[in-house]
Amino acid sequence: MFKKILIANRGEIACRVIKTARRMGIQTVAVYSDADARAPFVQMADEAVHIGPAPAAQSYLIADKIIEACKATGADAVHPGYGFLSERTSFAEALAKEGIEFIGPPVNAIAAMGDKIESKKLAKEAGVNVVPGFVGEIEDTEHAVRISNEIGYPVMMKASAGGGGKGMRLAYNEKDVREGFEATKREGLNSFGDDRVFIEKFILNPRHIEIQILGDKHGNVLYLNERECSIQRRHQKVVEEAPSPFVTPKMRKAMGEQCVALSKAVGYYSAGTVELIVSGADPTGESFYFLEMNTRLQVEHPVTEAITGVDLVEQMIRVAAGEKLAMTQDDVKIDGWAIENRVYAEDPYRGFLPSTGRLVRYNPPVDGWTDDGAENGRRGVDGIRVDDGVYEGGEVSMFYDPMIAKLITWGETRDEAADKQIAALDAFEIEGLGHNIDFVSAIMQHPRFRSGELTTGFIAEEYPDGFTGAATSDELKGKLAAVAGFIATARADRARQVDGQLGDTLDAPAEWSVKIGGKRHLVSLEGEDITVDGEAVDLAMEYTPGDRLVEAEIGDEAIAIKIAPTRTGLKMTTRGAIHSVEILPARIAHLADHMIEKVPPDLSKFLICPMPGLLVSLNVKEGDKVEAGQPLAVVEAMKMENILRAEKSATVKKVNAAAGESLAVDAVILELE
Repeated sequence: MFKKILIANRGEIACRVIKTARRMGIQTVAVYSDADARAPFVQMADEAVHIGPAPAAQSYLIADKIIEACKATGADAVHPGYGFLSERTSFAEALAKEGIEFIGPPVNAIAAMGDKIESKKLAKEAGVNVVPGFVGEIEDTEHAVRISNEIGYPVMMKASAGGGGKGMRLAYNEKDVREGFEATKREGLNSFGDDRVFIEKFILNPRHIEIQILGDKHGNVLYLNERECSIQRRHQKVVEEAPSPFVTPKMRKAMGEQCVALSKAVGYYSAGTVELIVSGADPTGESFYFLEMNTRLQVEHPVTEAITGVDLVEQMIRVAAGEKLAMTQDDVKIDGWAIENRVYAEDPYRGFLPSTGRLVRYNPPVDGWTDDGAENGRRGVDGIRVDDGVYEGGEVSMFYDPMIAKLITWGETRDEAADKQIAALDAFEIEGLGHNIDFVSAIMQHPRFRSGELTTGFIAEEYPDGFTGAATSDELKGKLAAVAGFIATARADRARQVDGQLGDTLDAPAEWSVKIGGKRHLVSLEGEDITVDGEAVDLAMEYTPGDRLVEAEIGDEAIAIKIAPTRTGLKMTTRGAIHSVEILPARIAHLADHMIEKVPPDLSKFLICPMPGLLVSLNVKEGDKVEAGQPLAVVEAMKMENILRAEKSATVKKVNAAAGESLAVDAVILELE
């Protein structure tokens, strides 16, 4: 077994590998850029080596620096995590030349399956169903248009070396191809150093199912069931679960055996994932097609660990060290259900714009996770596990992926796992930047999600006009009103006790007018009795002025609510929605109706940068006339290009920025008249 492993990665996956290596008694080495000097994974590792500036192209993507760090520390193996160098054949080959073991598959398998174009050719030759498309070099935009017209719309344009949702564009017509082909090439080049693109038919009502593969160097290959990853936004996975609510035992066996056969055809060993697209329009589930094989550990591997009890990182290490798999296909079981939500630094209330900055407050619902052993799986604390690599006070950098953490829950049933997600998300505190906690909580509550009727179009179909918060029942609003009244009373009692202020003879109001969701509720408190609009509420909670998170029991329901004071009341966040709550003593509440509403300024004449990022291109100049919907600029943030369009027909009055500039959020790029 290895004595020392270097992790050629950062963030949560570096922390994840270190935890397993530590449990196995293996020393670890971290490598880090300027941006990660104080990151948790650097502190956790036994040794750490600085490898360069913040941009990945100057640090994590330079193989020579990784190898130098191995030599300097005496590391005898490298775990690449996912992304960065994990699927670079040149990196694996360079390690082999230095006698350093690569904890991953053989070079020939990476080469065969890591290239999306070549992998499709190989899969087709092996008799695996592949999606209709053009497998070969595409010369230019005109060639891409001709190919797309022949295949028939809609089509998907993908960077050949892409992954993680990067370098992908869906085109519904020729205009989309002309507009997106060059952007797809640029994203492929910038993120993966390869600008080749292929085009394939987009399957309608598709479900994204993937099979976890695990093989050793002795010819044994197993499939560890499937994961459903259909809920995606911009082709980036948001929710993953295992098993899939769609897959039957018959389908699982057919998919698994086909993926094992494909893996054996390339001599695969280590952990890997074969991604399939399944037509949701086919009730038999037999219309599944090979998409690609990811020759690495997947971001969503924890849900497989939770239902099988297999530590995939440990297995990768043991396989790399030459050990045989200690299990057979018959040993692979499904125990319960697991769901993973990716917590991203993006603001769903502002069109999911990337959000970078400092984590002013970061308090996950559980502190890491515990390893309960193979028989129970890696299920965290009471079925809640958090994989993260950030810390309170740290920065979420514009240089890397926007994922803050992964929240994994396990339950005996799918509904139990989803309910645990909702409760854990309510207790997950993040302040200082935008995040998608409310959004994923809304998905967990959505009737369509609960029914299991999923496709990759779920988000676009269910939130066509963007996200404004989860639907909130009148019953829940009434409960929140009771909590708000309780908090207002506690704050008034505290104010009464301040020397020289209200004096101790002035009692807190016994009745409050609580306005939530446009409706006023009368909340009365007499002793320990609370009523809302005359109806008794069984409320049990503790609150001290200054608390940011309160946990209340209302009847038989436990609920966690994040609270923040406002000028007229509270901001209450729970169950996937933010509620602006106005709280006034009941005797003066009617006066609020006479207050003049403040009208926000008209910003439609400005093109405003919606997130911190790099201005890749500016398509207009002063004096140009533009039409509504016309692309005006392209801003790159967190490795993704975002096209900014004109909201109305106008003339460019003034240009305030130039291509190549780094822009702050809300920076004015140009002014229209």
